[in-house]
Amino acid sequence: MTRTRFHQGLDDLKQKLLAMGGMAEQAVERAVLAFQNRDLSVCELVLRDETQINAAEREVDEMAVDLLAMQQPMAVDLRFIVACIKINADLERVGDQAVNIVERVMDMVNNPRADLNIDIPRMASLAINMVRDALNAFLQGNVELARSVLERDDLVDNMNHEIFEATSFAMTHNVETQRDAIDTLIVARNLERVADHATNIAEDVIFWVRGADVRHHAKT
Repeated sequence: MTRTRFHQGLDDLKQKLLAMGGMAEQAVERAVLAFQNRDLSVCELVLRDETQINAAEREVDEMAVDLLAMQQPMAVDLRFIVACIKINADLERVGDQAVNIVERVMDMVNNPRADLNIDIPRMASLAINMVRDALNAFLQGNVELARSVLERDDLVDNMNHEIFEATSFAMTHNVETQRDAIDTLIVARNLERVADHATNIAEDVIFWVRGADVRHHAKT
């Protein structure tokens, strides 16, 4: 493989990964919309599109392995490909979180709603924006944007804790709506995991650009 073809391959890999990121991001947005409206038709869209995300994951992995095998890249190019492989896995899991959410929604439509003073849409917006900014950091090679994603993780964790407290209270005070409260808690947990995957992606961007391992939020 010539260097020109190799660098074209790197660009193709980046574009494929960004397209997959768009699909995963859309899946979470739709899952939250389904939650807000208890809309089974939107649930079906998320479940239908899961196969596309899984197919994209396999294609990205194959492209990355081919580039590793054919060129034996060093330094920044090697870090880029390794980061792509890791980001690919996190994006597939973001899609899985969306599926988990709509599965809870499909259960919720059959049960009475719990009276909960919580803001799942706000939590979802925070998590989705983290994914979006992590992907933009990857597109631009922007370390500062990636670090801003890391700094927002605690916000989502705090919201998840607040929702845990509210749903736990509801479960102990209203037996009739226990199931809905449990499902809502699981939805929040999945959104917290979306934010975790966004954090992982941001860490991989910093690894690629700076060659620094910032897992556990070490300073760069």
